[in-house]
Amino acid sequence: MTEAEQEKAPDLNALEQEGEIAADYVEGLLDIADIDGDIDMDVEGDRALVSVVGLKSTELVGPAGEVLEALQELTRLAVHRQTGERSRLMLDVAGYRERRRAELTKLGTEIAIQVKERGESKALQPMTPFERKIVHDAVAAAGLRSESEGEEPQRYVVVLPA
Repeated sequence: MTEAEQEKAPDLNALEQEGEIAADYVEGLLDIADIDGDIDMDVEGDRALVSVVGLKSTELVGPAGEVLEALQELTRLAVHRQTGERSRLMLDVAGYRERRRAELTKLGTEIAIQVKERGESKALQPMTPFERKIVHDAVAAAGLRSESEGEEPQRYVVVLPA
């Protein structure tokens, strides 16, 4: 591995440490809220992934994932406080992000097909950075380009014709 590749390669130990800190933090929140759930930790690509599984309700997800987004930001702050490093940790609750990923991949593919057929750009609804990335990836896989426009929290994806 070259020196440049080593610099780009994620530090697996640091990501595992992030996951452990995040898991402890989330477990503490679950205890405070008296919510039963198990914690799974993993490393996916260049980020730690912490999942709360075994929940019967969606109260930790909220409408359109708003509560989950807030919990993720709080968890990232807890990791930053202990490590001093900015975290790109991903938090999932009850499989919400995986289901959302499948929905958005399908949406991105369908919109790309429409844009190819009509030859006109198509703007989508505002999305979170996580959601926009999934759509961008699906559009790229379909052979088209997309870009994000607008300001947070109203930032959205525009799919462009070839």
